Amino acid sequence: MTGLRRVVVTGVGMVSPLGAGVENVWRRLLNSESGIATIEGFDASHLPSTIGGEVPLLCGPKSDDPFILDPETVMPDKERRRVDPITIYALAAATEAVDMSGWMPTDEEAQNRTGVMIGSGIGGIESFTHAVETVLTKGARRLSPFSIPAILVNLPSGHISMKYGFRGPNHANSTACTTGTHAIGDSARMIALGDADVMVAGGTEHGIIEIGVAGFCAARALSTRYNDDPTAASRPWDKGRDGFVIGSGAGVVILEELEHARARGANILAEVRGYGMSGDAHHITAPPEDGNGGRRAMEAALRSGRMNPEDIDYVNAHGTSTPLGDLAEFGAVRQLFGEHRKAMSMSSTKSAVGHALGAAGALEAIFCLLAIRDQVAPPTLNLNDPEDTIDMDLVPNHPRERQIRATISNSFGFGGTNGSLIFSAYSG
Repeated sequence: MTGLRRVVVTGVGMVSPLGAGVENVWRRLLNSESGIATIEGFDASHLPSTIGGEVPLLCGPKSDDPFILDPETVMPDKERRRVDPITIYALAAATEAVDMSGWMPTDEEAQNRTGVMIGSGIGGIESFTHAVETVLTKGARRLSPFSIPAILVNLPSGHISMKYGFRGPNHANSTACTTGTHAIGDSARMIALGDADVMVAGGTEHGIIEIGVAGFCAARALSTRYNDDPTAASRPWDKGRDGFVIGSGAGVVILEELEHARARGANILAEVRGYGMSGDAHHITAPPEDGNGGRRAMEAALRSGRMNPEDIDYVNAHGTSTPLGDLAEFGAVRQLFGEHRKAMSMSSTKSAVGHALGAAGALEAIFCLLAIRDQVAPPTLNLNDPEDTIDMDLVPNHPRERQIRATISNSFGFGGTNGSLIFSAYSG
């Protein structure tokens, strides 16, 4: 974001279908492992799609398995019953990110200059469903006084701010599947404009409940062909794709004004170089076939960072595994990058973790940051028979070591809302 205060990333945290903890998830992703399985959180056998990317949660005796999230370590049981899983996921990811950044101020001015912006695409839908069931079966007077707070989209931000005493901008957004990207981009702009020095930003989602899966099934958006082979279901750009696989999780990054980070000796992972948005004005769920909305979002991100297409080495695609969406996104990349696309790599990590809706952009932003750190492009799983018209490296099935100076992370959502983030290696 040239011309404004520079913004860097100093911490990351996540929970995902591949487990809890950034390094655990990244290691499994680079091993080409999948977190998609038959849904266990409820009986989905009566639905057309019975698979999803659920966050592995500890439900029994204590375990030393580092991939399993133990909710008791996030919030005591009594308090946990008062919140939706979106808050648990966000708190777990934020705790990891804050710990990594080392930013836990105790003086009032520093706390006032630290904000939180965690979004969610559908909010506390599990809590909303439970509240409706209570009213219908037991009566309205049996509702918990915590019913409304559990449903609200902004409560993950609120709980994080209360845990750490962060009293700067306290915000939340809900822009469907672009939520996580918008939360990070908008938070970076707050810092660039001087509204805060540090922002805790990202997205969280828990949509794998009956109404969530059934709703997407009704829209014919989910994969139904691979119920007996769940890990094969999410297959972006493969001719055998038939819809997306729903996922859950949370991704959180610590964004910081560059001089603020340098003054305290923070470890800088990368720099936020660009952020762009656009609207399709086309259809409530489908992108335009030529992908012009996605192209304009990427163009805007390049323009805000005063960068050229040739500066980008890797794209983490929205890549949901839908027949129309995957080709539209490739069309956008082909239009924008031209012949340079053949020198780039592009992959979809949704092939391993599914589509976490409002959390997807935040998870994928973190994968971009790790790609820059380790100079490796994560794989697109199940890409065995790619579309004939696609002529670029989609990193099929296995990671690819390569130079990665800068990345674009794309998110496109229902209603035609698009967002693109550019991260680059920090060069001082």
